[in-house]
Order: sequence, then structure tokens, then C-alpha cells
Amino acid sequence: MKKIFLLAIVVVLSCNKDAFPGIDFRQEMRNFVSAISMYAKNSNPGFIVIPQNGIELADDAAYLSAIDGVGQEELFYGYKKDGKKTPADVTAYLVNYLDLVKNAGKQVLVTDYCTDPGQMDLSFTENRLKGYVSFAADHRELDNIPAWPGYAYQENADSIHSLAEIKNFLYLLDNEPFPSKQAFIQAIANTNYDLLISDLYFRDGTAFSAQEVDQLRKKANGGKRLVICYMSIGEAEDYRYYWQPSWNKSRPEWMERENPNWKGNYKVQYWNPEWQSIIFGNDNAYLKRILDAGFDGVYLDIIDAFEYFE
Repeated sequence: MKKIFLLAIVVVLSCNKDAFPGIDFRQEMRNFVSAISMYAKNSNPGFIVIPQNGIELADDAAYLSAIDGVGQEELFYGYKKDGKKTPADVTAYLVNYLDLVKNAGKQVLVTDYCTDPGQMDLSFTENRLKGYVSFAADHRELDNIPAWPGYAYQENADSIHSLAEIKNFLYLLDNEPFPSKQAFIQAIANTNYDLLISDLYFRDGTAFSAQEVDQLRKKANGGKRLVICYMSIGEAEDYRYYWQPSWNKSRPEWMERENPNWKGNYKVQYWNPEWQSIIFGNDNAYLKRILDAGFDGVYLDIIDAFEYFE
């Protein structure tokens, strides 16, 4: 959710790629995502892996085989500004790669950032015509259940068992507005979305338990949804459990500068073994905590970190 496709931001965040001779930044990210997928599926064969953005990586058969779908922000609305139509050439560029994913039999999830019901309706329609499943967000912060249209688009009472079955999804990442964890769970239980993308942690720092995740699966109409956990792998976040107090004064060599648009988020050399061990491969890693909490899959963000290094 953290990327806005503005040239000015790319310039601000860019680094000296000559400092990393011989590294194929795109392939390193493919390798990272594939390793995460292999580890997770060895633990749970049905575990779903969905990378968000960085869609250029999808022109690789091995990468496509490792993932179950992709997420894409701002395909039709929000590329330059929330509520503004994404330029046609940008949409066409992204669709070219998104269709590679769709034609490979994988699901495409699109999040557009809209400001009024008319735009939200158009976003739903345009994505459906492309064969994509979409969410029309009216808050960039992804901190609410949109009031419009008052129900899940293409709402249904089906119990969802695979990513291929979903017809809609809710992207609710920031749970700060909810007064308690149970209030958050109840708000989700009152909806009929086929899939929820949420955080592992509530705003008080406590992780959702396997029992609570199972409560999140229940639709209001009696069906069951998939519950997918967000995890950033291209930036370190200073509000996560793994953050060391010493890093506030002296950052690890694999940590880059702070993202000026998202305070507390730092680009990382994502191919570095120390960073990767924070994400997966051991019992204290982020992915292991997600697996232990019983989520149906993981939604990987900052896949496009390769652009920073390129």
C-alpha cells in the first residue's frame, strides 16, 4: 500500500546502484518471494502467496509458479492522486503484465483509490471487464470498511476455499479506528466479503490468535471467507516486533534510508541473509508467526523495492 507512482518520489528514494555491482535486483526479489512461498507451502501446502505491485517480475515462469496471484494498486484510480483517473498509458502498461498473471491461471487483485461512489462503481466495472477482482478504497490509509455501496461487490453466500473462487475482497490494514480487537472482529463478521487482507497485529500490539482468525473467516450470511495477512518484505518498519532499539541510533548495514512518505519505514537490501531471516526460515520469523496464527495466506508488500536500487 506504500507506493505512489510519482517520479519525484522515485528520484528522492533512488540510491547509487553502482554500490551493489553484479546484483540483479529484480531476480533477487523473485528469489526472495519464491523462497518465502516454498517455506510457507512446505508448512501448509494450501497457503496462499500474493505479492503486491512490482508486476514487472511476472514475466518469469518460475516466479509465476511460486505465487497464487498478484495485487496491484492504482490500476484505474489513484496513480497520481486519489480520485483521479490513472493515465491510460500507465493502465495499459500494467494490464500487459497483469494479463500474464491472469492467463497463467492466477488471480489478480486490484486496489483503486477513489473519492466518490461514481468512481468506485466505475472501478468495480472496469476491473470486472478485465477479469480482475477489485476493491475500491475511499481511504488511502485502508483504515475503514467503505460505506459505499453498503455491501460487498458481487456479494455471495459461498464458502470460499481457494483464491480462484473469490469475487470481492476487503483491504483493511490499519485497525487504529477500532476501539478493541473484538470490535474489529465483529465489524468484519458483519460483512460478506470473500477475502480479507489484514495485519497480524491489532493496534495494541497483540497478534491475532488462531481462534480470532477463525472468527474473522465467518461471513454475515453464513459463508466463510479467506483471511490473508499483510507483510512488508521490502522495507523495515520501526513499529514491528523485530525492531531493535539500537537501530534508532545505528542502523544495520543492510538498512537504507527512511521512506520520506511513510515515517518509520526504511528500505532494506532485501537479498541480505540477516533481513531475510527476520522475514522467514526460523521460529521467530515474521512468516512463522503468520502461519502459527492460522492465516490462509500472506500479502507481500514493497515488492517493487527493486526500483529503488535500479
